Amino acid sequence: MSVTVSQTQTLAQSASTPRRTTRFLDSRPVWLVGVLAVLAGAVVTEAFSLVCRAAGVPMAAASPGAKEAAEIPVGGFAGGVIFWSVAGVVLAVALARWAGRPARTFTAITVALTALSLAGPAVAPHTATSTQIVLSVSHVVAAAVIIPLLARRLAPRSR
Repeated sequence: MSVTVSQTQTLAQSASTPRRTTRFLDSRPVWLVGVLAVLAGAVVTEAFSLVCRAAGVPMAAASPGAKEAAEIPVGGFAGGVIFWSVAGVVLAVALARWAGRPARTFTAITVALTALSLAGPAVAPHTATSTQIVLSVSHVVAAAVIIPLLARRLAPRSR
């Protein structure tokens, strides 16, 4: 089999030019990427909580003003991630539409909100210190899964 000059040039060009790979999420709507990111964050966070339960960390926490801690049910971490992340997905959709630099703005806002969310577990009354630590780390775990996925989708794509 012989290779023509034009085929050789094409092969040389494709080898020297970086390939543009399109990842699955890059071509999906922001809301869909948000839903998938939230589901992934919920699963990872719930798995983290189950490992902590198995290690003997008590899963009972109290809200401010409560007289005693209430048991956090299995699935409670995932439910919390889904509930609170809806606002983040709405924010991402809005920024994708109206912000000049949506990825940067989204990352700055959500990292700041994640840091702010750590105050809740820190001041939870009638809650074991180990549980407060697990709650705080779970906020960071959820954010570490969700924020990068959405920020990547919001980032400008090279064409």
